[in-house]
Amino acid sequence: MDDIQDILAFTTLALAIAFLVRKFLLKKRKPAKNCGSDGCGCH
Repeated sequence: MDDIQDILAFTTLALAIAFLVRKFLLKKRKPAKNCGSDGCGCH
């Protein structure tokens, strides 16, 4: 029974780390646009 708990704990830890890496380290950069009067809705 301890083996199953270890597997679940490490899987949960790996998923949490992968989520944080994706959220904070692999941000997609938005293209820089001048936010003028073109109605882009960015302000």
